[in-house]
Amino acid sequence: MSLPLENIQSQPPYPSFRLDEQIGFLLRRATQRHASVFSDLMIEGLTPTQFAALAKLYECGPLSQNHLGRLTAMDVATIKGVVGRLLKRGYVKVAKDLADRRRSKISLTNEGERVAAEGEFAGIEITDATLSRLSRGERDTLVSLLRKIV
Repeated sequence: MSLPLENIQSQPPYPSFRLDEQIGFLLRRATQRHASVFSDLMIEGLTPTQFAALAKLYECGPLSQNHLGRLTAMDVATIKGVVGRLLKRGYVKVAKDLADRRRSKISLTNEGERVAAEGEFAGIEITDATLSRLSRGERDTLVSLLRKIV
């Protein structure tokens, strides 16, 4: 015996899916907006991964390629390509690690230091432009929440 149609719920027993409300979709849209701002404001035509590597070397000093990749959240193949492109542009140099001859250290050249320092100012502008629609409190909250999920 089947239930009468008037007893069947017209809505599913779970919330309806709305793409515009999904975290992945919203993060992708925010990333697209940030990438556009980054492209418009970053100096020397640096990509986000190139700038991340330069900024981390500027902050930490010489690092192995593997460690640099871990600190900038890049896999082995990506950091290798990034370092190769930065080498070609004259922003980094590679030398044998004196403490462990099997390992190489990546460090900034003088030109790399200049670009990294100038890039930091551009980075601040990029963050401000990306978050321009948020109040100071909202910015702090967003950054705090993002740190919790990464």
